[in-house]
Order: sequence, then structure tokens, then C-alpha cells
Amino acid sequence: MSLVTIMPSGKTIEAAEGTTLLAAILAADENLTHKCEGKAACGTCHIYIQDGRKGVSKIAREENERLDTIVGIGSKSRLACQAKVLGTMDIKVELLGFGSGL
Repeated sequence: MSLVTIMPSGKTIEAAEGTTLLAAILAADENLTHKCEGKAACGTCHIYIQDGRKGVSKIAREENERLDTIVGIGSKSRLACQAKVLGTMDIKVELLGFGSGL
């Protein structure tokens, strides 16, 4: 289990190993757009991982290709639907205030 802290609200939720960050964020009653239902096809669930990046799965080819099409990505960027909790450390994510994958 890892604790996932969601900014800017500061809500924290426990997430089991293998849980996507999208599932954890939605379980915390946070609103995060996810138009493609977790298939890495739209990029609307673009988030920043502020702390604990080694506590989530590595970026796969599909996610990396989608991130390449999004304005405003950086080294902390991930698609919440693709990043899975490894259960090895706590994670702090930042929700973006716009649909960055549009």
C-alpha cells in the first residue's frame, strides 16, 4: 500500500499495488477528466507527480507517445490512467487546472 496525496486539495488516500493513479484519484472523490476510459488515447488525465515518481510504474511506449502530443508536459508528467502504484513509497500528485490533453 502507498499513500497518494492529491494536490491542490491535499486529500490523501491509500492505494494498493497495481492501482492506477486515475483510480486512486477518483476514489478520493476528486474530479479528473478521463475521456478515453484509461486507454492512453486522449491525454486528458495528464497530471504531475511531484514526489514518489519511483513509486509508480515506468512509462510505456503508448503513454510516452501520447505525452509527446500534449502541450505543457515536463519531467514530472504522467497519464494518471497509465501510472500504476508499485506500493513501495508514498506519492504526491498535482492535478492540473485544465484539460491539457485536448
